[in-house]
Amino acid sequence: MNRRQTLQAGASFLGLLAASRLTGSAWAGPGPAFEVEKTEAEWRAVLSPAAYTVLREHGTERAGTSPLDREKRKGRFACAGCDLPLFASETKFDSGTGWPSFYAPLPDAVATRTDTAYGMRRTEVHCRRCGGHLGHVFEDGPRPTGLRYCMNGVALRFDPAA
Repeated sequence: MNRRQTLQAGASFLGLLAASRLTGSAWAGPGPAFEVEKTEAEWRAVLSPAAYTVLREHGTERAGTSPLDREKRKGRFACAGCDLPLFASETKFDSGTGWPSFYAPLPDAVATRTDTAYGMRRTEVHCRRCGGHLGHVFEDGPRPTGLRYCMNGVALRFDPAA
């Protein structure tokens, strides 16, 4: 393979990667209806730029940057977009990944869908009330569920127990 062929192959790969990111992470079609719906301007007015990128554009914060990864107090972790309680502190564990991780959500708190962005097949987790992207769930967590809900801290708000 000569240099030109290598560059063409690389450009083709990057194009496919970008296309899979665009089609794999946005809601297909008109999307589901959520209890909490806002315009882009309304979301931008209530969310920080980082939270907007994660919750509304399916972004990911850098590993190790969220103080919630080190949060050890009793309480609840709620959606930063709509305040729906999502996870109890009792289900939080240190996964060593640099993101807040939980082995189970609260009942009726989250929903999932298949995410094929970046040429991978993962299970995306989103808030069932506002549709905000929270992170992904993996099957390498601790007992009792064996699941690891790997969440973006900027998509969450911590409410300490009284």
